[in-house]
Amino acid sequence: MSQILDEVLKANLVYQKTFGDKGRLALLPTRQFAILTCMDARIDPAKLAGLSEGDAHVIRNAGGRASDDAIRSLVISTKLLGTREWFVIHHGECGMEMFNDGTIRQLLASSLDTAKYDGTTWHDLGKGPGSHEGDYVDWLTISEQSTSVVADVARIRNHPLVPSSIPIYGYVYDVRSGALLEVVEATRVGQPRSQT
Repeated sequence: MSQILDEVLKANLVYQKTFGDKGRLALLPTRQFAILTCMDARIDPAKLAGLSEGDAHVIRNAGGRASDDAIRSLVISTKLLGTREWFVIHHGECGMEMFNDGTIRQLLASSLDTAKYDGTTWHDLGKGPGSHEGDYVDWLTISEQSTSVVADVARIRNHPLVPSSIPIYGYVYDVRSGALLEVVEATRVGQPRSQT
């Protein structure tokens, strides 16, 4: 058994002892909102938004981007589970700003092993083989956080499966201070539209 697996299973045993009546939580999120954010380990959506189990949906991916799968989850969140407001939260110092599609495609073509970043450039340390399957993926990298938040909110807002009545808010999380910084243009773009 790996050390990581052992630690996770031991932590789960401790969690089970304090689980209490959480097994009775409702399927529907009680605070009726969803957050789309990055998978970055420095972000704790529960703490930054004051959440407890059962309060809200949290959808995470690399960069907190409005990918097809993220939108699929948001649509399910509202259509079947009753969320009424959504937050798109990107963050400063995001790893998705450290490369572009060409970089990751080149690295994956060389090998599938973990690459190393020296502060300027990525270096592939693997021996291969790699794969060119990465050439067919839109990696949704980020060149500037506020711009990407606006783009993601606009994509969600204009998606044909997203109800026009749902407000979508755009923020950047400051990993140094814990502050949520509103991207005013994103929140403007995400305002509900009147239904005609």
